[in-house]
Amino acid sequence: MVDDTKSLIKHREIRFQPLHPDPKQAHTATLLLDDVDGIIQTQPVRPHILHVTYDVTAITLAIIEGSLSEVGFHLENTLMSKLRRALYYYTEETQRANLGLEKPSSDSTHIFVNRYQRIQHGCRDARPEHWRKYT
Repeated sequence: MVDDTKSLIKHREIRFQPLHPDPKQAHTATLLLDDVDGIIQTQPVRPHILHVTYDVTAITLAIIEGSLSEVGFHLENTLMSKLRRALYYYTEETQRANLGLEKPSSDSTHIFVNRYQRIQHGCRDARPEHWRKYT
C-alpha cells in the first residue's frame, strides 16, 4: 500500500524558454503555484527550471503547464521537451483512469488570483480608504 501512495506523488521538472521578459520565470511560477490544491512543493532550481512535486489524484502536469501558459509563461518547446511532456500527460491520464478518477477540472483560479495580486496594474487605488469618497 505504501508503494501505491508513493506512485501517486509525482516529481516533475518544468522548463521555461530563456527568452522572456521575466528573466526568473521559475521563481515567479513558484509564487503562483504555492497555494494551488494538489501541489506539494515547488522549487526553482535555475532561473528557467522549476521542480514541482504534486499529487496526481488532485492535479496533473497538463493542468499545471496549461495554467502557466495561459498566464503568460513560455514553456520550453524543444523536441525532447515535447516528447517528455506527451509521455507524462499520457501516463498520468492513464493512471487516473485506472484509479477510477475523473478528469481533473482545470480550475486555475488560484493561479490567476495570485498573478493578479502580484502584478502592477492600474486597477488599484493607492489612496487611503477614507479619501476614496472624494473625487
